[in-house]
Amino acid sequence: MPWRAFLTKEMAEFLGVLAHPHRVRIVQELRNGEMDVNSLQNVLEISHSRVSQHLSVLRSHRVVTERRDGRHVYYRLLQVKLAQWLVDGLDFLNHEAAHQNEVQDALRKSRCLWSESNRTTDSVEHSHTDHHADHQHSKANGKANGKTNGSDNEGYL
Repeated sequence: MPWRAFLTKEMAEFLGVLAHPHRVRIVQELRNGEMDVNSLQNVLEISHSRVSQHLSVLRSHRVVTERRDGRHVYYRLLQVKLAQWLVDGLDFLNHEAAHQNEVQDALRKSRCLWSESNRTTDSVEHSHTDHHADHQHSKANGKANGKTNGSDNEGYL
């Protein structure tokens, strides 16, 4: 039975690689094709160095690969079906969070965004506008409900 211990260790390590919100988002952003660090930085709204660190982890665990074109480095998923696997995993959150409206709304929006087969510039700009409006709405609801601070994970999905 050593093969079971080996495989469960490998699976746990793989899931650990995906256990950071930015890495999940990188996988989702790469679902439609390759992107460079600057493009990922703009979408994720984090520093260039943080994007590079997350890509390094994903690359070292064979989740992404790179292609160099002069000074530009482009990243893509080695297995595109990983992005769909994560979308399918939203069902587990949906089941556990059936009573939480905010989580339900985020799940609906993520499923819609991540399930798109072709992403256009207009939809990316629209999603940024929606995120800002949602953030403002969330802040207003939090104040109305007596909450003074948001979730530490706000903005990851």
